[in-house]
Amino acid sequence: MSFPRYLDYKDSWVEWLGEVPAHWECPPMYMRYEIALGKMLDEKKNPGTSPLPYLRNVDVQWDRINIDDLPTIDISPREQDRFTLRPGDLLVCEGGEVGRASIWCGELATCAYQKALHRLRPITRNETPHFLRYVLRFAATLGVFDAGGNPNTISHLTAEAFRQYRFPRPPLNEQRAIAAFLDRETAKIDALVAEQERLIALLQEKRQAVITHAVTKGLDPDVPMKDSGVEWVGEVPAHWTVTRLGNLFREVVDSGDEALPILSVSIHSGVSDDEIDPDELDRKVTRSDDRSKYKRVAPDDLVYNMMRAWQGGFGTVSVEGMVSPAYVVARPRGEISTRFVELLLRTPQAIEQMRRHSRGVTDFRLRLYWDEFKNIQIAMPPVDEAVKLCARADEIARDFESLSGACREAIKLLLARRAALITAAVTGQIDVRAIASAH
Repeated sequence: MSFPRYLDYKDSWVEWLGEVPAHWECPPMYMRYEIALGKMLDEKKNPGTSPLPYLRNVDVQWDRINIDDLPTIDISPREQDRFTLRPGDLLVCEGGEVGRASIWCGELATCAYQKALHRLRPITRNETPHFLRYVLRFAATLGVFDAGGNPNTISHLTAEAFRQYRFPRPPLNEQRAIAAFLDRETAKIDALVAEQERLIALLQEKRQAVITHAVTKGLDPDVPMKDSGVEWVGEVPAHWTVTRLGNLFREVVDSGDEALPILSVSIHSGVSDDEIDPDELDRKVTRSDDRSKYKRVAPDDLVYNMMRAWQGGFGTVSVEGMVSPAYVVARPRGEISTRFVELLLRTPQAIEQMRRHSRGVTDFRLRLYWDEFKNIQIAMPPVDEAVKLCARADEIARDFESLSGACREAIKLLLARRAALITAAVTGQIDVRAIASAH
């Protein structure tokens, strides 16, 4: 769809904004909105005598506000007018993703807000926060609030600085028309994005289901089957061998070597081939003096993160290297396909077994120790068949990744379209008044 432009434009005198329609204004924010930061959180001054739920920076996202499981803060009766919200207030993040904004619609009867948030209320009747929210999204995307272009500086939007910013201000009826137009058009785009995201999720489920079937039942639908005798394994091809992991692997603890790269295990992609970024190394182990605390690994070793095994944190090593002391290193006792075992241990049924055999009070404290891991039973095909199954699993993964990649590319284009539409509308590059009035 093509949109008309306004007839006349003028310089906004705002460097990052450029020209705007001739009848628009760009006054400073202090002339338009009351800007107030929320209450500073101070545990010593929070005895719990006047508790109210309050919003944090993380609770304010673009177009939505989280109200679930909010913490509380003491707001005395004399502070309520200053630190609580009214329907229609625009909340803007002071730090983090600076400028991120959403409108409070009265989701709770009474709610406060933290100092990390600005609360904006129109000073005059010529403003609608609904329009300004879109302007702030455009400004944030453009990097208007970045810390002077210095990536090493944490950006903060102080109230004093915010009051000096100049943003486009059309007449009130136009603000409303533009906001209504963007509500409608972005909702259409968001629905298309959601469809693509659902398709990606379905593709991921289908991919896992197909791979799981391959590594648990084989590729030949006509092969004779047998009961494995292991509840979670179920029926397997009759010629597969049911055995303990401890019969296939032995735990090794070889000291690290200064010259070897430090590798990681991802719950999504297995063992890395490249060294971990130094900034992501365990801060308790120095890079220069304590590499001996890491464990040396060799190609075809199976490694797993004791704390992430219940999430599928397994991987097959392909290069010489070292892994964290928190990893278990299992070395094949004979000729087997470690890669097949990795794929099998990443199946949902196997991951549940990892969780059941892990020790810990809560999920985030679970650890799978070698003594538990080695007693888990699995079904193994002959080596040559296991290699073929791995090749087929990789082929399946590539096919599904190609489909998912197409969906992600579609999402990328839709989001770019969404951002471009917001930019064009709030800066007056397109005139949507007639379109908005038609709806």
